[in-house]
Amino acid sequence: MTSRTKEEKEKEKDQYRTVKTILISQPKPERSAYFDLAKKWNLQIDWRPFIHVEGVTEKEFRKNRLRPDEYSSIIFTSKNAIENFFRLCEEMRVSMSQQTKYFCLTKAIADYLQKFIVYRKRKVFVGQRKIEDLGTAFNKHKETEKFLLPCSNLGSKDVVSYLEDNGFNFKSAMMYKTVSSDLSDLSDVTYDILVFFSPLGIQSLYDNFPDFKQNRTRLAIFGKSTSKAVEDRGLLINIPAPSPESPSMTMALENYLKKSNK
Repeated sequence: MTSRTKEEKEKEKDQYRTVKTILISQPKPERSAYFDLAKKWNLQIDWRPFIHVEGVTEKEFRKNRLRPDEYSSIIFTSKNAIENFFRLCEEMRVSMSQQTKYFCLTKAIADYLQKFIVYRKRKVFVGQRKIEDLGTAFNKHKETEKFLLPCSNLGSKDVVSYLEDNGFNFKSAMMYKTVSSDLSDLSDVTYDILVFFSPLGIQSLYDNFPDFKQNRTRLAIFGKSTSKAVEDRGLLINIPAPSPESPSMTMALENYLKKSNK
């Protein structure tokens, strides 16, 4: 009994080794609760995006054999979609009609659109968050409009499903793609904790370091799809989030640090 208890204590000690360094697989923000965490626990927290967005080249896009100005309505699901849509229009010397209608998933996306067009409410329709929020506006123009959905290599499954299910005349076109970043300069760097928020981050880890072994590195993982990608690689999730007691990643790390750095 005594021996087993000792083993359990050793296992817990190993699981909660002192943390000094953390790498977060995202760009460094201007403000973040992570900064407070670093100060409170005297940590070195580094930021490094494991993935980035690249625009599809004009040559690649022309293989679709479509022109943006053949469509009377454009559906934007992100700022990246807006940027790359108008970039390709410029590179292809395409000028969109003043009558073109734009359907934006959120107000933030619609506000960003003002950088590229003369903004008129009668031709810009704004949702709250989901594609269904635009249902009334879509249905009003369903019979007269031809829709184009700029998207990435990941697609926009919810939007495509909605348009297909409701019989809209639309085409989705890949205008940008999310790819793994070059992390070769990290090859000799070891962190106590790596923090991931998407399956693509895990893919990038292995694209850069095919022989990656977890060893004593702890993994902080956010979300079900990211967790599945980690488990599919045979890795151990040390700090899962969200959970009832840790709805955010910073809270999950805080709760872990209370044990590891006590």
